[in-house]
Amino acid sequence: MIPLDGIDAILFDIGGTLVPEAPPGTAVAALEPAAFDGVPELLRALSARHRLGAVTNTSVMREGDVRALLGQMGIDEFLEVVVTSTDVGVAKPAPEPLLHALRVMQVDAPRALYVGDLATDRTAALDAGMPFVATDRSLGDALERAAHAQRGPFARYADQVTPPDTAAIAAATERQDRLTKPPGSLGQLEALGTRLAGISGVCPPPVPQPVAVAVFAADHGVVASGVTPWPQAVTTQMVANFANGGAAINVIARQVGATVHVVDVGVASDTSQFAGVRVHKVRAGTADLSRGAAMSVADARAALDVGAMVATELVDAGNRLLVTGEMGIGNTTASAALIAAFTGRAAMAVTGRGTGIDDVMLAHKQAIVADAVSRTEGFLDPISVLSEIGGLEIAALAGFIVGGAAKGVPVVVDGVITGAALLLAEALVPGVTDRVIAGHRSTEPGASVVLEHLGLSPVLDLDLRLGEGTGACLAVPIVQAAARILNEMATFDEAAVSERPAGE
Repeated sequence: MIPLDGIDAILFDIGGTLVPEAPPGTAVAALEPAAFDGVPELLRALSARHRLGAVTNTSVMREGDVRALLGQMGIDEFLEVVVTSTDVGVAKPAPEPLLHALRVMQVDAPRALYVGDLATDRTAALDAGMPFVATDRSLGDALERAAHAQRGPFARYADQVTPPDTAAIAAATERQDRLTKPPGSLGQLEALGTRLAGISGVCPPPVPQPVAVAVFAADHGVVASGVTPWPQAVTTQMVANFANGGAAINVIARQVGATVHVVDVGVASDTSQFAGVRVHKVRAGTADLSRGAAMSVADARAALDVGAMVATELVDAGNRLLVTGEMGIGNTTASAALIAAFTGRAAMAVTGRGTGIDDVMLAHKQAIVADAVSRTEGFLDPISVLSEIGGLEIAALAGFIVGGAAKGVPVVVDGVITGAALLLAEALVPGVTDRVIAGHRSTEPGASVVLEHLGLSPVLDLDLRLGEGTGACLAVPIVQAAARILNEMATFDEAAVSERPAGE
C-alpha cells in the first residue's frame, strides 16, 4: 500500500464505504453485519500507519449501536472514534460531525482524510477543511488515488494554477477602447488580446513566441471492439511520419514558425528508433474500455505527470505559447466517453465518425460509448472517470494544459481529443480553462459540446477534424496578432487622431 504522506488520521463514512448501504430508516435489528470484501484486512493495514475513525449519517443509530454491528464484522477494533449524526444532532453535508470527530482525536483538519461514497460526504469534508477521496470503484482504489494525488509534477503544478490577472484584464479592456479604431471593431481579436493580458499578468501582453506544439501519442485497446476501420499500427506509422516532418502538423508548424515535439506516452509498439521522439511510455496502450477499466490509477497519474513535465520543460526552454496535439487510433471513442461523462450529454450527441466510419460502425461506436459511460455514473473523482474510460494521451494533454497554465503561458487547445482533455483538466483544476485558448471548432460533435460547456469561443472554424494539433496551430498567427494589436497599435492620443467625428 502506498503511504498517505502528511495524513495522521483517516475518517470513513460507513454505509456505501465500509459496508453495503442500507435503505434510510432501516431498523437496527434488520441490518446485515457484512463488510465489503477486504475491508477488515485493509483497515488492519492502515491502522499500523494512521489513526482511524468513522463518521456516518443515521437516523436510528447511536455510537454504541454502530460499534456493536461493526464488531461483528471485525471492524470496530480499528476505529478510535465513531460519530453518528444522531449523536451530534446534525447530518452531513454539514461539516459538524467531521469536526466533532477531529476534536475528539485532536487532529487538524488538513492532516485528516475523509473517505466516502456520496456528494454529501465530499461537501462535508471540504467544508470541514479536510481532503476527501471517493470510493468510486472500491475502498482500496480510493486510497490509492489519495496517495497518488499527493505526488508527482501534476500535483505540484496543479497547486500553482491561479486565476487570470484582473488588473491586467481591466487595463487591456481600457486600452482597447483608446486604440485608433471604433470600439469593438476588431471583434473577437480584442477579446483574445484581453484574454492574453489576463494570462500573462501584464498589459500589453508579450507577443507569445516562440511556439511549441506537443503531439502526445498513445494506443487504445478499444480498437479491438471495432470502432474504427484503421488498424492500431497506424499510430506507430504516424509517429514515424511526425518524426520525419511529413505530417500535416509538421507542415503547418513550419508555416507558423512553431517547433513540433512528439511524445510517446503509450504507443503499443517501440518508437525509440524514431529520431526526436520523446519516449515517456506509461504502458503499451490502454485496455479495451468496452470490457472494463482502460487503465489503473497509477497509469492515469503517470500520464498526467508526463504532460505536466513536458509543458514545463518546453516553457523552461524559452517557449511562450504551447499548442496541444495528439495521435492515437481509437481516441475519438475514449474522448466521446469522457465528454459524455463530464458534460452529462448522451453518447449519441457527442460521438462522431472519427476517421470516417459508416453508419453501422457509428451506431456500434455510440453503443460502446454509452455502455462505458454508464459504468462511471456516480463517480465523484475525475481520476476514476479517466482511469475507467480515458486514454493515456488524453491524460497527458490534461497534464500539459495544467503545466502550461501553472507556468503562466497561454495554451492553445485543438479539437475533440484535446477538448476532452480540457474537460478533464478543468474537473481536476477548476478555473484552468480561463488560461487556455480554443484554437478551432472541430466538426466532431463532441467538440462543440465541449466549447459550449466551458463557454469558449474558437478562433477558427474551418471544418477541420484531423487532429494532431492542426487547427490549434493554424490559430497561432491570430493569437499573436491579438497581442501585437495591444503592443503596437497607436492610441488616439499617440496618433493625434480625434476620437469622435467633428461636431459631436
